[in-house]
Amino acid sequence: MNKTLRQQLITIAKEKISSIDVSHDYNHAMQVLSNAEMIAKQENGDLDILVPAALFHDIIVYPKNSVNKLKSQDDSAKAAEAILKTFENYPQQKIQEVATCIKECSFSQGIVPSTLSSKILQDADRLESTGAISIMRTFSSSGQMQRPLYDLSDPFCKKREPGNICFGIDLFYARLLKVVERMNTKTAKKIAKRRTTFLKIFLKELDLELKGK
Repeated sequence: MNKTLRQQLITIAKEKISSIDVSHDYNHAMQVLSNAEMIAKQENGDLDILVPAALFHDIIVYPKNSVNKLKSQDDSAKAAEAILKTFENYPQQKIQEVATCIKECSFSQGIVPSTLSSKILQDADRLESTGAISIMRTFSSSGQMQRPLYDLSDPFCKKREPGNICFGIDLFYARLLKVVERMNTKTAKKIAKRRTTFLKIFLKELDLELKGK
């Protein structure tokens, strides 16, 4: 992608992405962009599609406990289309694929990606749902949702099904530890395996602390 256009898109993302939800803010968009560019380099991805898709995949975000939460991806796709149509130097024939990538990015909806670009964007976003950053994002969301950090009677979901809206640690079992199994590309799978190992180390340390050891 043209460096000038890339920087223009980054500037727009910084202006338009809300900072209310820090787990889906500008910093998150830049991390997903970095991941997408890294994966694309190894998997022969199209950066004309992946750069705007990564930057704008969460440009519209509804709270996780909102009735509109499932509309975030579709509305972000529409917003991305509108932005890209204002650029004469952006290849207009690729706008629809950018929108498709964003629509297919959702983790919770379990959408199977239809293109290589969609696979890479999914992986780039899902890498932020495992490892150290995912821990920070999980407990940031817990604070915003006023969700308890863990269930004192069964913090590690040994005798119950995890409910990711009920407790922060539950999200590890409902999502974070499962990310590695849902990667599309070899590049992302390798990274996710290392990050998943770190999550397990964190949970072991938490277990020791809760037991007073």
